[in-house]
Formats: sequence, structure tokens, C-alpha cells
Amino acid sequence: KTSYICLVDYLDSDIKYVSGVGEVRAKLLERELGIRTLGDMLRHFPFRYIDRTRIYRIAEITDGAGLAYVQFRARVTGVGYAGEGRRRRFTAYVQDPSGSAELVWFQGIKWIEKRVEVGREYLVFGRPSFYRGTLSMAHPELETMEQALSRKAESGMQGIYPSTEKLSNQLGTKGMYQIVCNLWRLVRDRISDPLPESLRTQYGLIPLREAFYNIHFPQSQELLRQAQYRLKFDELLGVQLNVQSRRTARLAKSDGFLFPKVGEAFNTFYNRKLPFPLTGAQKRVVREIRQDTVTGFQMNRLLQGDVGSGKTLVALLSMLLAVDNGFQACMMAPTEILARQHFATITRMLDGMPVRVAVLTGASKAAECRAALEGIASGEVSILIGTHALIEDRVRFANLGLVVIDEQHRFGVEQRARLWTKNAQPPHILVMTATPIPRTLAMTLYGDLDVSVIDELPPGRRPIRTFHYTDAARLKLFGFMRQQIRQGRQVYVVYPLIKESEAMDYKDLTDGYEAISRDFPLPEYVTAICHGKMKPADKEESMRQFKEGEAQILVATSVIEVGVDVPNATVMVIESAERFGLSQLHQLRGRVGRGGEQSYCILMTGEKLSREARARLDAMCETNDGFRLAELDLKLRGAGDINGTLQSGMAFDLKIANPTADVQILTVSREAAVGLLEADPQLAHPGHEGLRELRSRYAGRDGIDFSRIS
Repeated sequence: KTSYICLVDYLDSDIKYVSGVGEVRAKLLERELGIRTLGDMLRHFPFRYIDRTRIYRIAEITDGAGLAYVQFRARVTGVGYAGEGRRRRFTAYVQDPSGSAELVWFQGIKWIEKRVEVGREYLVFGRPSFYRGTLSMAHPELETMEQALSRKAESGMQGIYPSTEKLSNQLGTKGMYQIVCNLWRLVRDRISDPLPESLRTQYGLIPLREAFYNIHFPQSQELLRQAQYRLKFDELLGVQLNVQSRRTARLAKSDGFLFPKVGEAFNTFYNRKLPFPLTGAQKRVVREIRQDTVTGFQMNRLLQGDVGSGKTLVALLSMLLAVDNGFQACMMAPTEILARQHFATITRMLDGMPVRVAVLTGASKAAECRAALEGIASGEVSILIGTHALIEDRVRFANLGLVVIDEQHRFGVEQRARLWTKNAQPPHILVMTATPIPRTLAMTLYGDLDVSVIDELPPGRRPIRTFHYTDAARLKLFGFMRQQIRQGRQVYVVYPLIKESEAMDYKDLTDGYEAISRDFPLPEYVTAICHGKMKPADKEESMRQFKEGEAQILVATSVIEVGVDVPNATVMVIESAERFGLSQLHQLRGRVGRGGEQSYCILMTGEKLSREARARLDAMCETNDGFRLAELDLKLRGAGDINGTLQSGMAFDLKIANPTADVQILTVSREAAVGLLEADPQLAHPGHEGLRELRSRYAGRDGIDFSRIS
């Protein structure tokens, strides 16, 4: 019997040995798609399918039919040439009993003209378009009807594979599909199933070989669905086996710092310094954190809270618990602006208390940097706030007990991991996000974290009123901005781009700044500008002008998405709002409504919008509830913004599973992982070799223990 490991090794063979690949194409596949081995190609899945069993009549292929790819049989009635040099094109005129069409080639003309024979009938396959009402197809695939009738397809549904422009020019849709057909003949008898039969039976999973076959060559829609489910289950089970293994190991070790007392710093702040009474949700979360820090186990908690819900206050109370117990705390923020904002807020809140706070960023001047480094090394600084500068080797703490990571999805996982090297014993970890995630999803997605939710806003906050306008209402918008500024208020105007782009038809900050300067020419109207490519000192000066009321309008990119707190700002104008995802729109809206005055968010777009963009903007106008918006985002976009951050955050190479869209499979895979590890913590039992390999494949990059890094 061939061992499971031998079969895995076989799939590590070089892709160049597959018929139709060779040395040149192998290098191209690796460079363009990262495909190096047979296993890589086997796991390069189609993203959609074309029904190659259906042959249309030309008259059935109409402009409004919405067909992405079609095939029809037609006879060539003539050929023609047009243009000169690089603009030269070759056209074949074809006809069937129902109508006529044009087939056009702009490249490879010498090759194709030898293969097109006037009077012969061909099977034509490609993407339809229309020119002056006539069906036109650029660079279609052609087969003589004799070839088409003799060809044996693996499946009537042909997969369309992710590719690149360079690869498409070399291989095309048909070329990639043919390589997969050739690959299958090599590997079909070399696929061993990593899951025990009992597990497959328990969760109703088809065998892995059958899943691979039906993902590449679906024999029916139902078998395709079962194949997708099985392959997603395997990927998510691999992730969960890692997450749950590390969680079990963490909870088996009593190596967490103890914060047994609530001392002078916490009590003084709580009784005398609180800027407003805590909400019930804030009190609940503080209790949960307090409970974590007296168990003897290391805390690993995710704190979710909508924009303006008071997460920073909860983080400060947690840091004061550390200080009362003789430990230091640090807070890492993703941007200079946010780090400085936290430093200013916390310094103001602790004014008059014997708790020393320092700040350290990449832009810190020498004196500030030296004071922070010396203070934390000696233990004189109790709380350090900063950007990714905190992870540098020169930063050495005397006794770090608690790490708070704000907007955690904005850091690479390796960056967050570096904080663990600051102590021989791992500190307690509190990660915060203002991008709400539905609770069930969060509990499963972040399997090694305990999840806390602040689902109340502080009293006195008025709901922000949100409106969607098109460019036709721009004069009305400028009139409203003037009205708010005359009442002493301030306005944000946010753009998706700094400069005009040929590739994207969106409003840009440079033109917008000039337009606003023209429309608000009076000296009492000052417009500041802020974007990511400015020098830190210039950016800081613009923010200072706006915070202190010297500038009435701040024209910015989404660099101000988090951390900017100007209570006097009451209007947020978002240009080309269709360019932003729901969570980002919600974050930007959260920059206003921070004072007692009624605030407004104006979403500006062009007239033409996709259905998905319109649904996002409608949702923004209907609700201010970030958790409800997260649910809607999940329905609208599946992965949405969370997926991109998840992939980089978890460092797992998921080819088909989407943890935000496949929540049900994720939940089931988590249940399976927990059950397997309870019965066999090391996966050492006979028959679990495949499970060990699956866990190893999704263990994360560079040997870092990702599941413990939030």
C-alpha cells in the first residue's frame, strides 16, 4: 500500500513534466500565478464555468442577453483585412441559417489566416460583443466541426481559471483547461484522502478524489456544489486544527500575568476622572477583562465596538489595571495621526495623576524618542503609545504586562508577532477593531480569541443623518457647507485618489481642493489638505489647523478614516463614495457626530452606479448601526473588506474557502477540529497522518504561532 506521505510527495513534483507545459511555461506559471508543482495546479480552481454542451444559433445571441461566453456553429463566407502595421486586423465573416457574425483578430494574424478556410463550417467559442448591431467576437477559439465532434471533453461544463494578461496571451482559456486535463491523467490515481472515513460520513463529505474531479470537470451542478463544500471544509479544518491546538495549549499553561488588585490608579481615574459615565456595555467588557487577568491564564481578547462607542476608555482602564499591579502597558496604533490622538486623549484624561505616559512613532524627534526609550527601559514610563515603531529591537520594556492593539487588521501579522518578543513571558493581549463583525462570525473566525462587544453608544450622541447626492446637486452641497461653516462648524471632504488617474474615473483630491478654493475664496474660509504622501510635519500642521479651528474645511484622503477626533466637525462629504466599501464608509462617517450638534454625512457619486454600489449607499442612508451594516456587507460582498484583512492577518493560503462568506462551513469545521483534538490532541492515532499533514499545510508562515497573535 502506498503511504499517504508518498502520495503527498508526488504532488510536489515540478509542473513542467505535465504535457503542454515544459520549461518555458512552467517558469511563466510560477512567475504569474505561483504555480510550481502538480499540487499547486490541482488546487488552482476555476472561478466560474461555461456550459460547452449548449450550441447557440447566431440569432439567439443578442446584446441584452447578458451572455459572458457563447459557442455557435457557422460557415465562413469570406475574409477581409483592414488597417496597417500594428493596427492591422483580420476578419472572418460567418453565417448560420439564423444570421451572420464577424470574427476579428488583431494579433497572430499570420497563424490564424492559414487555419480559416472559406466555405468550411466551424465551432466558434468566445466572448460576444456587438458592433453597429452585428455580433462580433474578438480572438475566438475555432475548431472545425470534424475536430469538435471527435473531441472527448471531461465535462460539459468547462472551467474558467484565474489568469493574468501575460498568461492569457500565451495559453488562453482553452490552453489552461487542456493543461488541467493533462494534469488529471497524471494525478487521478495519486490522490489520497486526509480525512478518516468516519469523519467524512459524520459530516456528509464526498471523497477528496471525487471533489477534485468535480471541481475541475463538474458532472452536474449538485456534484459541483458537493466538491466545493468538501474542498472548503478541508481548508477551514486545516486552519481550525491549528487555532484549536494552540488554544488548548494556551489554556493548559498557567503562564499569564496576575493582576489581582484594583488599585489607586484605576480607582482614582474611575471615581474622579471619567469624562462620562460608562455605558452598561463598557462596564461588562471591563469586568470580562478584569476576570481574564486574575485567572493565571494569558488573556487573548478581541474588543469590537462601533465608531464612537468608547473603546479607548475601556483600553485605558485595562492599562491602569496593569499599572496598579506593577506592570507596564503599551498601545499600538496603525498611523501617526491615531497614535498622537490616543496620546493626547490619554494624557488629558490622566492629567494630575502619577502615571507617566510616553509616545513613540517613526516621526518622533530625537529628544522625544530618547525620553520614551529610557523611560520604558527603566520602568518610569507606565504606558507607552505608538505606531509600529514599538516593535523595533531598540524598544525594551522593564516589565510589559498588557498590549493593546488598535485597528488590529491594519497591521501585518508578523508585525503584531514582534510584540511577543518584548517579554520572556507573553503579556496579556487586547485587540480592538471598529469594523464590526457579526458576533457568530467573530466567535468562529477568531477561534483563539475571546470576544467582547460594546454595542451601546455613550448617552447624548445624536444619530448622524446620511444623504446620497449625485454631481447634479453639487451647488446645493456647496450651499449647505457654507451654511454649516457660518454657524461655526467644520467640514471634511474625502477623496479616494490624490491625483487624477487614467485607469479610474473617480474624483481626485487635487482637483477637489482647487474647486473648493475657488468656491470658498473669502479669507475667513481656510481649507487645509491632508493625504498619505505628505511629509509628516506638513500633515501634522494641517491636522493642527483643523483641530484648533483655524481651518474650516479639511480636504483629505481616507488617511483620516480612524483616529481623528474634532467634535466641532459636523459634515463629512465623501466624493466618489461608490469607490469605498461599507465598513470604510461607516468609519469615515464616524469622524463626525462626536460633539453635541446634529451631524451629516453626504455621499457624492456620478449618475451611473452598479447595483451593488447602490445597495451599499442605500444601506448607509438607512442605518447608523455598524453591526447591521456588517451583516449587509456580508450579504452584498461575501468577503467584503474583512476578507482581505483576514488573509494577511491569518497568513493562511486559502484557495477556495472564504471565511466570511462560508460561515456555516467554518462553524462545522471548527466543531470537527474541537472533536478531533479532544479525542487525539496530538493527532497521533493511526489513520490521522492526513490530518497532521493538513494541519501542517495551514500552520502559517515562517513558523510563527499565528493563532495566538489575534
